[in-house]
Amino acid sequence: MSKSFIRSSSIVSAMTFISRILGLIRDFIIARLFGANELTDAFLVAFRIPNFFRRLFAEGAFSQAFLPILAETKANESDIEVQLVINHIATKLLSVLMIITLVAVVAAPLVIFIFAWGFYFKADSTQFHLASDMLRITFPYLLLISLTALSGSILNTFDNFTVPAFTPVLLNISLILSAIFSSQFLNNPIMALAWGVLIGGILQLAFQIPFLRKIKKLPKLQFGHHKTIDTLKKRMLPALFGVSVSQINLLVDTMIASTLIAGSVSWLYYSDRLLELPLALIGIALATVALAKLSNYHAHKDTSNFVKTINKALLISLILGFPACLGLILYSKELIITLFQYGEFSVDSAIKTSLSLQAYGSGLMAFIAIKIFAPVFLSRGDTKTPVKAGIVAMVSNIILNLILVQFYGHIGLAAATSLSALLNASILYFYLIKQSIFKFDAAFYKMLTRVIFAVILMSSYILFFDTNIEAYFDSSIFDRCWLLFKSIAISASIYFLSLFVIGVRFKDL
Repeated sequence: MSKSFIRSSSIVSAMTFISRILGLIRDFIIARLFGANELTDAFLVAFRIPNFFRRLFAEGAFSQAFLPILAETKANESDIEVQLVINHIATKLLSVLMIITLVAVVAAPLVIFIFAWGFYFKADSTQFHLASDMLRITFPYLLLISLTALSGSILNTFDNFTVPAFTPVLLNISLILSAIFSSQFLNNPIMALAWGVLIGGILQLAFQIPFLRKIKKLPKLQFGHHKTIDTLKKRMLPALFGVSVSQINLLVDTMIASTLIAGSVSWLYYSDRLLELPLALIGIALATVALAKLSNYHAHKDTSNFVKTINKALLISLILGFPACLGLILYSKELIITLFQYGEFSVDSAIKTSLSLQAYGSGLMAFIAIKIFAPVFLSRGDTKTPVKAGIVAMVSNIILNLILVQFYGHIGLAAATSLSALLNASILYFYLIKQSIFKFDAAFYKMLTRVIFAVILMSSYILFFDTNIEAYFDSSIFDRCWLLFKSIAISASIYFLSLFVIGVRFKDL
């Protein structure tokens, strides 16, 4: 079990790493060409709306509800029945998404008003109309990427984790090429980014089709009713809150940020993008593999491996997530300046982005914990528990947003999101214990003590020997990259060497 889990997680992390690096290159190019202003704010809102729903379907409620159903069918039914389940659910998903997409495209100004009402009430309506025009182009991405998520869940169930993990690379490539080349031929260059999103969605879906054909599980239209549709609805609707609360919170941040000064949406976006790098490499990678493994173990009533999988995911997330969390906080300025502070992206924008990155980064461990805890319940067909935790966290986030934004602006929005994530993770763990599913064992606390010791040493080095931020402002992009690489390499070496000295051996994992 351990070798299989770690190998699968490593493959997902490797593919995700490639995607995220390209994502950083994409954001670097967008920041350099377009800066952080009312135009980029408009695009980011038009992109975040379908992207928000993508998270619900691609990494959230749909996949989390569908994958256990498919795993149960695969374990207990014939291959013909497995194909029927795939066909019926794919057909229903396609039908629903076509209706949603059509409504959103037609009513784009209303959608923008709902999700970014601040644009509507500004004296200049250019930003509102631009966001509406771009949403008409970007929203069909939801249809394409949701079908891609369906395909990815099927491939994961049949132990193909590489292809779904690599697929996001295509979106980043599309946006990069659109920003550099297509923007030169449009009256409003930033519209090229909207077209890049749409083209990226088409490429992602098309890429997975040959692999579905290879395992003979390509979905086909199958109208009518199937019992699994009812099961999917029952599990999926509440899971919309339970699994994707962090995304709902980010969307609420965007809504409120649209009422703040120009650039606020962009500052939050760029800091969130850096948060997403370790979250994807650690939390999402582990959660993707864990859900598939947990669903199969639960379907086969293999309690021993079920618990071992949770333990394994938590230990890996602890060892990798804790230093990443502190790294985002302590190197926030260096990261933002090195990656984004060029061309149209000003020094002031870099500083403001780094402050919200510190607030987001402080919640990284909570975000990772949610990604691991929620699939435990969902693999057992329990969607109610994540909902309870999610609703409490979402309400607390809104309350904290309204309070903290008054004093700290966009930084308060990021801090509220991290605090609500901590509350969400805590509630999920409480129910894991209450339902006698899982609780931290002695090995976890022993590892926690060792990790804390190692990160204290790492942080001491950063704070006392590696805080020359002026050197970054005065350096070229290559010098900045070298300075940042050197700092991270030394810090990571101190951390992992400390773990080794006090007895941590990764082969034991």
